[in-house]
Amino acid sequence: MGTPEPIRVFLLDDHEVVRRGVAALLEAAGDITVVGEAGTAASALARIRATRPDVAVLDVRLPDGSGVEVCREVRSELPEVACLMLTSFADDEALFQAVVAGASGYVLKQIHGSDLVGAVRTVAAGGSLLDPVSTARVLERLRHAADEAPDRLEGLSPQERQIVALIGEGLTNREIGARLFLAEKTVKNYVSHVLATLGLQRRTQVAVLATELRQEESGRGRPAGGPATPGGGPGGRPRR
Repeated sequence: MGTPEPIRVFLLDDHEVVRRGVAALLEAAGDITVVGEAGTAASALARIRATRPDVAVLDVRLPDGSGVEVCREVRSELPEVACLMLTSFADDEALFQAVVAGASGYVLKQIHGSDLVGAVRTVAAGGSLLDPVSTARVLERLRHAADEAPDRLEGLSPQERQIVALIGEGLTNREIGARLFLAEKTVKNYVSHVLATLGLQRRTQVAVLATELRQEESGRGRPAGGPATPGGGPGGRPRR
């Protein structure tokens, strides 16, 4: 069997001395190679795209932004890159934002050198470096945020909410009527009330709202609401 490929790491910190120290520490481990570094969020994003590291070690506080913002961008564009947040402060807000952004770990700069090397290896292997207490706090906050989120369909009846979901699926008034066993004129009246209640002017705005709500529900891990895919109900025609 051949020698395993080294773990490719990118470093982001606005202090050059810190970057050099961390780079030397990681390189000395033998199985880690530093493929790039940056001192600002803007330059980091471009260089991470170019170097495609296995792990990005990101300072949380930067002169032109935040490592959390970089993490969010990286995880969106390059989900295979694990992000390890490195900070001088134990900050619950920063921890929460980092987890939401998709970070795999969050460690303080006061960490021992051997522990930092171990942290890089852990996240490179797909592991997480969030202790159970911190994770529990973040999950509790996410639950509260979901419970306190405003109802964007407030004022609509269950029937009208179902019509919003069907508009989001691309059905016409006639197809919605066939699906819900309503007259086309009745559906048209429902749609007019939906527009007035939500303060919208066009049907396409309702479709966009329905799509956003479906994505929000999916992101919370709940089954998306609304009926099944159109085309199989009474009178429905296959979507093109």
